[in-house]
Amino acid sequence: MSVNKVILVGNVGKDPEVRYLDKNVAVANFPLATTERGFTMQNGTQVPDRTEWHNIVAWRGLAEIAEKYVRKGSQLYIEGKIQTRSWEKDGIKRYTTEIYVDNMQLLGKKAETGESQAPAATQQPATPASEQPVAPPAEEEESGLPF
Repeated sequence: MSVNKVILVGNVGKDPEVRYLDKNVAVANFPLATTERGFTMQNGTQVPDRTEWHNIVAWRGLAEIAEKYVRKGSQLYIEGKIQTRSWEKDGIKRYTTEIYVDNMQLLGKKAETGESQAPAATQQPATPASEQPVAPPAEEEESGLPF
């Protein structure tokens, strides 16, 4: 068994670039910054904030929502998976690591432009019925077990 799942909460670094491919399939690309706050060690050494930049890729409906509502500075909650791709340019093999979005939520306050805000849960992949969480039977809930 393996798991490839990423959860990020961060700020958009620039407005999404949205392209439409064959059959009007939308794809959006934009950078997302996450920052670990700095701190002071016991010996007085200052450790500065550390910002990590993530390349975000959203497809279809999520790309269209990004095009309408996501702007530079927007705070987002992203769930997705890590994917690395490679290509060759000038005889040199290059790599990039991207986050492919499965679920996206806009966070923070309403935009100042007066535009309506997108719904909180913008899209989530369909989960087969066999994987849907099932509530435990009532007798297990009352068993007094701490877990």
